[in-house]
Amino acid sequence: MGGLTAGRAALAGLMAVFGMAAGSLPSSAVAAEPASCQTVRMADPGWTDITATNAVAGTLLSALGYQQKIETVAVPIIFQGLKTAQIDVFLGNWMPAQSTFLDKLIAEKSVEIVRPNLENAKFTLAVPKAVADAGVHSFADLAKFGDRFEKKIYGIEPGAPANQNIQRMLDKKDFGLEGWTLVESSEQAMLAQAVRRTRSKDWVVFLGWQPHPMNTRIDMAYLSGGDAYFGPNYGSTTVNTLSRRGYGTDCTNVHRLFSQLAFTVGMENEIMAAITDDKKAPKDAAADHLKAHPDLLGPWLAGVSTRDGKDGAAAVRTALGLK
Repeated sequence: MGGLTAGRAALAGLMAVFGMAAGSLPSSAVAAEPASCQTVRMADPGWTDITATNAVAGTLLSALGYQQKIETVAVPIIFQGLKTAQIDVFLGNWMPAQSTFLDKLIAEKSVEIVRPNLENAKFTLAVPKAVADAGVHSFADLAKFGDRFEKKIYGIEPGAPANQNIQRMLDKKDFGLEGWTLVESSEQAMLAQAVRRTRSKDWVVFLGWQPHPMNTRIDMAYLSGGDAYFGPNYGSTTVNTLSRRGYGTDCTNVHRLFSQLAFTVGMENEIMAAITDDKKAPKDAAADHLKAHPDLLGPWLAGVSTRDGKDGAAAVRTALGLK
């Protein structure tokens, strides 16, 4: 992760909490932005959904005259980067799964919630539908089929909040899961294992979520009963956009974009499928989606200028080749 000078870090630590609502920002706000706002430092934990949303943001930022710099690092490092002002914006705050990281930083006022950018997401343990049909419908059903699962739960990368929740559950031996282990790996490796075991009719329990193409690639079922670890309603999740403290005061124009940028499950599924299934570069997948759905641009870009103060919506439409 790129370093930040001591003076910049000190300044970031003194910034006030956002005091402007997106709708109250003056159209001339871009003129007051310091040069440092031209590069927007973002992060990706290596998750396809955040790769997709970062690509959408990057497409817009580029057309507006900004540069996007993405650091691919684990979630704990992302939160530390926001706290120390080494990262400006993070589009992947899945809640409540990341509450152990976020709550402390919100209390310290070192990280700010810009807005929810995705509603009706889902994040909890899942099994192939054939396994659910055989009687595994909830977390409480896992233990009695321990041998079929080889007493393993497949998670994502080490250090991920979801993995920590699973490990906490295993340490407490909740649901009778004594002797079970968590298998940590990348998102791609975990899904490859889930797909392989599903096709071979072997049993597997893994971390599942939507939006994600896994929901069409695997005939899968989410497990109930994990409310204490993943939230109610099968891990019903809201994804937030976070920023470092003071970003809305420093970079009013680009912050306005992020305060209006929101996605849907269907939108993210389409872009992710283009990346994973069609092998498109993320920014190509994002640009193609925006060209096919230009109606998205109006609400996102309302009152947003280019870096040099011109009409932002017009600049993005031109960059995308739209009339």
